Amino acid sequence: MKTKTIDDVFAYIKMIALNKKWEVNKDPHFLERIAKGLLKNFERYGFYLCPCRDSWGDREKDKDIICPCRYSQPDIEDFGHCYCALFLSKEYQKSGRSPESIQDRRSEELYP
Repeated sequence: MKTKTIDDVFAYIKMIALNKKWEVNKDPHFLERIAKGLLKNFERYGFYLCPCRDSWGDREKDKDIICPCRYSQPDIEDFGHCYCALFLSKEYQKSGRSPESIQDRRSEELYP
C-alpha cells in the first residue's frame, strides 16, 4: 500500500472540493484534525474513511462513508455542510456561520 502524507490528504480534500464545487472548512485547527483523521484511517484501512463515524473496518461495508461520503451531497443541499463539516456549500461559507451538528443520515439507514 502506498504511503500518504498529510500534504497528500490536503491535496485530496482540495481536489474533492474543486470537483464538487464545494468549499473547505476554513478553520485551520478543525481542518488539520479532520485531515489527520483521514490520514490515520488511510494508514489503518487503505482508504480515506470519514473520521467522524464508526467503521466496520471493511471497505465493502464502509463504502458509503469513504470521503466524500454518500451523504455529503444531500447534507450540503439541506444544511449547507456535510456531517463532519469538512465541506460546505459556497453560500454557507459566505454566510460566515459556523457549522452546526446535524443528524447522521447513515445511522438513519442502519437503525431506522
